[in-house]
Amino acid sequence: MKLPAFPIVPTPRALALLVLLAPIAVMVAATAPSAWIVAPAAGLALLVMVLLDGWMAGSLIDMELVFAADVEVGQPAALRVEAEIARDSDARPPEVVVGFDPRLGEHGMATFSLPGTGQASRFSGTGHAVPLRRGTGQLHELWIRWSGPLGLGTRQAHRSLNAAIRVWPDLSPVRSPVLQSFFRDSQFGIVARRVRGEGTQFEALSEYAAGMDRRRIDWKASARHTRLYARENEAERDNQIVFAFDCGQSMCEPVDGLPRIDRAISAALVAAFVALKGGDKVALFGFADQPQLMTPFVTDTRAFHRLQSAAAQLDYSPREPNFTLALATLTARLKRRSLIVLFSDFADPTSAQTMVENVERLVRHHLVIFVTMVDIELDDLAGAEPDSLSDIAVAVSADALARQRALVLQKLRHLGVDVIEAPYQNIGYRLIDLYLKAKQTEAIG
Repeated sequence: MKLPAFPIVPTPRALALLVLLAPIAVMVAATAPSAWIVAPAAGLALLVMVLLDGWMAGSLIDMELVFAADVEVGQPAALRVEAEIARDSDARPPEVVVGFDPRLGEHGMATFSLPGTGQASRFSGTGHAVPLRRGTGQLHELWIRWSGPLGLGTRQAHRSLNAAIRVWPDLSPVRSPVLQSFFRDSQFGIVARRVRGEGTQFEALSEYAAGMDRRRIDWKASARHTRLYARENEAERDNQIVFAFDCGQSMCEPVDGLPRIDRAISAALVAAFVALKGGDKVALFGFADQPQLMTPFVTDTRAFHRLQSAAAQLDYSPREPNFTLALATLTARLKRRSLIVLFSDFADPTSAQTMVENVERLVRHHLVIFVTMVDIELDDLAGAEPDSLSDIAVAVSADALARQRALVLQKLRHLGVDVIEAPYQNIGYRLIDLYLKAKQTEAIG
């Protein structure tokens, strides 16, 4: 069926020709006043050509927007438009604009052209939206514009959309070749098996070799066999890992185009997937001025989607986090020693001191890893070569903030907290290394 189209409108080319006619009309009026009729006749002829060109552009028969209902934050989402226009498919490609919620992409719209498909009257093209935040984003409207063979007249059509795209946390690091290679080469293979390590459950005896820890020597077995034997224990499993997210104001600030909280969630899900592969339990905890959610512990990789769904519910909060309430709530819900990975950031010494005091209470009963992202902007301001007094003042202030930040992280290290301060791309792998180290040395259980 034919869709309603807007009236034919002139293109920029037609408007440029009309502007050029103006000085010609002035010259005619000045040199040959009796020939004044030439100017309006030329304008009328141009108008007729615009209408004729618009009519030759053809009418829109049908158009359709095809998109994925689920995408991941920060990853391109394809928007494919297919149109059928009663015209030659080799003519100038139509242009489309898809309007959507700003959370689905910068400027709230995607503009692209529709090349011919090789079939008569068929045009198809793909644009992309890059979601900036998790949640549900609405697709509002679809505009299409196509011109005639002369490029003087344009026809337009508009369709209101009532569609939505769900934006989930980014799992591309989980699918990365680096992590898949790690699973193939590490102890967390696809086939479940007992993992020999430094746990507490006896697994086997092996002949002692130089370089082994002498505390592993089994003296009774060595006496029976008249040679030294060492115990090999099964690596600890069934540990509790909690990923705690500060969803407050500082974590909502962008890093390379995405909020810090979304970068943190991606890194946490990578480490969570490794922990589930290792036979441990994983839960998520989110808070701002009050606790947002606490998921049950997930025990199998087949239930990993539950963690992804829960992470998608972590809301962006413009308020300061309440570490006292949040960490007290988390401690009350944990009935045994756990590994707590706290993702947070701080902008002022007061909130940082409150955080340190509450983390100190947390360390008494649990193993804590504190994760924060390198503030590249702060480092750039502090290290920039000044050109004026205002630049010097900015550099001094930035340097003072950087020193305060380093002091807070040093206090956390003195409390026994493992601190990760790294670019967001490296946090997930640094976190995996610390997790495996803690698991190997029985520091969690």
